[in-house]
Amino acid sequence: MSSAPPAGLPSVDATTPAVLALPGPVHRDDVPRLCDDVRALLEATGDGVVVCDVADIGPPGLAAVDVLARLELAARRAGGRIRLRGPDPALRALLDLVGLRFEAEGQPEEREPAGGVQEAVEPGDPPL
Repeated sequence: MSSAPPAGLPSVDATTPAVLALPGPVHRDDVPRLCDDVRALLEATGDGVVVCDVADIGPPGLAAVDVLARLELAARRAGGRIRLRGPDPALRALLDLVGLRFEAEGQPEEREPAGGVQEAVEPGDPPL
């Protein structure tokens, strides 16, 4: 007795990470509640990633950096991480300045080379 695979596309469980919208401006008093929210979302989804929507976080400053660093720490302790959605370029620059690296939606991961990019040219290599 043999069984044939089902016709059509295989069943794929497409999951999207949980999203936590950070209201602006965020204050230090909000941090414990937001950290609890990140831990709860990681536990509920089991995905390992919580997307933090930072489009409305307010003016980029050290308070925003502190909140994001604490959220990342809470996520790491729970076995996950956070990913940023809609970061202002000034916020990204400030995070880079203080040495915090966050993955942002829509950006390739640093360890993945962009498609079609040749890293080095050797003598005798044909042109692309």
